[in-house]
Amino acid sequence: MICISIKEKTAKACLAAMAGEEFVEIRLEEMEIRKEDMEELFSRKPPVTIATCRPGAISDDERKRRLLGAIASGAAFVDVEVDASEDTVRGVAEAAKKKGCSVIVSYHNFERTPVAAELEQIVKWCFDSGADIAKIACKVNSEADAARLLGLLGGGKRLAVVGMGKKGRLVRAMAPLLGSAIAYASRARGRETAEGQMAKEELKKLMEEFGNV
Repeated sequence: MICISIKEKTAKACLAAMAGEEFVEIRLEEMEIRKEDMEELFSRKPPVTIATCRPGAISDDERKRRLLGAIASGAAFVDVEVDASEDTVRGVAEAAKKKGCSVIVSYHNFERTPVAAELEQIVKWCFDSGADIAKIACKVNSEADAARLLGLLGGGKRLAVVGMGKKGRLVRAMAPLLGSAIAYASRARGRETAEGQMAKEELKKLMEEFGNV
């Protein structure tokens, strides 16, 4: 299923962006948000929601607090980085499992795609950290990088594989067809939350074209 990634400054804008969608990732790191906003964002069904709060904009303690708040409010999935503090990863994963919220443990490399053996170790690291789904997102600089990322799929593990950058578009379109658990897209051009991310309709079109080959 295609997940629409939403990054807004206010809960009101986020709610408007969610309207009519079936599956959304809500990026919390730059949002001005209160407890009642959290409940409104994550308690309504549909859509299915992923709570994500990336590092950089706020403190690690505040990121953890927001993720725990999203879990308590009814998020279906929570995404925590594998290289976050052990306390954050463990605390988020334990809280999620108690609430029946699926845990995405994610790895991001914004510069390169590691070699195959390193990718396999990263996948293991994610699952050892409590992942229900391991998300591997890497910058794709060559066709060989794309092949290595796609080569992670098909082994029976629940993975979300994402290619970043212009050359990562092939991975974004092919990975769902090869078993990637989640495909991320923006709701429209100009609303991207990551390098190389495509709008929902563009991604759907490419997936259909590749699926008919």
